[in-house]
Amino acid sequence: MELKPGIRFQAVDVLRALTMFLMIFVNDVGSVKYLPHWVDHVEADVDGMGFADTIFPAFLFIVGLSLPFALQSRMNKGKSFLSISLYIVLRSVALIVMGFFHVNSGAYSEAALLPRPVWTILTTFSFFLIWMDYPKQWPLRKKNLLVALGIVLLVLLACLYKGGKPGNLHWMRPSWWGILGIIGWAYLVCAFVYLLSKGKAFWLGTALVLFFGINLLSHAGLMPFEIWIVGDASNEALIMFGVLASLLYVNWRNALSGRLLAVFSAAGVLLIILGLLVRPFTEGISKINATPAWVAICAGISLLAFALMIFVVELKGKKGWFSSIDAAGTSTLTCYLIPYFLYAFFELAGFWYPDLINTGIIGVLRSFIISFLIILLVRQMEKRGIRLKI
Repeated sequence: MELKPGIRFQAVDVLRALTMFLMIFVNDVGSVKYLPHWVDHVEADVDGMGFADTIFPAFLFIVGLSLPFALQSRMNKGKSFLSISLYIVLRSVALIVMGFFHVNSGAYSEAALLPRPVWTILTTFSFFLIWMDYPKQWPLRKKNLLVALGIVLLVLLACLYKGGKPGNLHWMRPSWWGILGIIGWAYLVCAFVYLLSKGKAFWLGTALVLFFGINLLSHAGLMPFEIWIVGDASNEALIMFGVLASLLYVNWRNALSGRLLAVFSAAGVLLIILGLLVRPFTEGISKINATPAWVAICAGISLLAFALMIFVVELKGKKGWFSSIDAAGTSTLTCYLIPYFLYAFFELAGFWYPDLINTGIIGVLRSFIISFLIILLVRQMEKRGIRLKI
């Protein structure tokens, strides 16, 4: 994989920004009354999926697109295996910790010392202290002091935590890992696959077949046990689809752009067809159950979206069309965390959107506007050097 120092891969940035925008949107729009069924998530026991069910897998796909750039650049610089391994582990732990804390905010008890929105605000604030992309000109002592303050605050908030109902209180526990936690675990596995394979396409392709095979066997009832960390391997498969697409993108983008688009488009369509073919034999289409049909169809949709972005942004030079949301592609984690502040402040104030702007198409439009405003806020934060980096 040939990477030139300092080059930006614009199609990846734009796809990441669009996906983050839509993730904020689907998280907000779920509360809209009389929301069209095709927009929202589909229930776990329903064979099907809505628009919202395609966004998280698209994000996993983009994690896979970005993964080779981060690791290969370190490998090309001659970084040691231990150094790169530490980088992978620290990134994964950051995502898992953030996901773990935010998941537990949902089970927060009224019996706890702090009100839930206050606990959520302080928790999210501590994430910024710990994982802020501090200016390089800052003294190391100042940076370390703020990071230490964030860690102490996070530990204190963990100690103060109480979940559940009175009479059945419990401490923090992983009922599930949350969006960030799921990404963190899957990234941990796939990043080490990339590192151990040294980025060789054959071994990465083998890993993809293995992960998707595990997913198929799990949901076909042919694998009665679950693999530690990997589970049914749905998340790892989605990331590996992105990793392989990334390798093709870098190797073919200059000389064979037409061929690249044709391959991506054909592969996307074939993956959707594959999903429909395995659907009757592997528990249908379900995001909640992470079935193979859902994995394949969403991977196909993500690949088609990537091909479209290559065509629009790189071949037609229309990156400017997406400039208003570019901060979602460069400060993605910051964009994801800002709504936690927003909704916690709403809860403290006893406010929620009035029915006039929380019903039907007007509610959907409001969610688009809120998503856009959050990204504009993050853009202003980015200009002032306030962004997270893991």
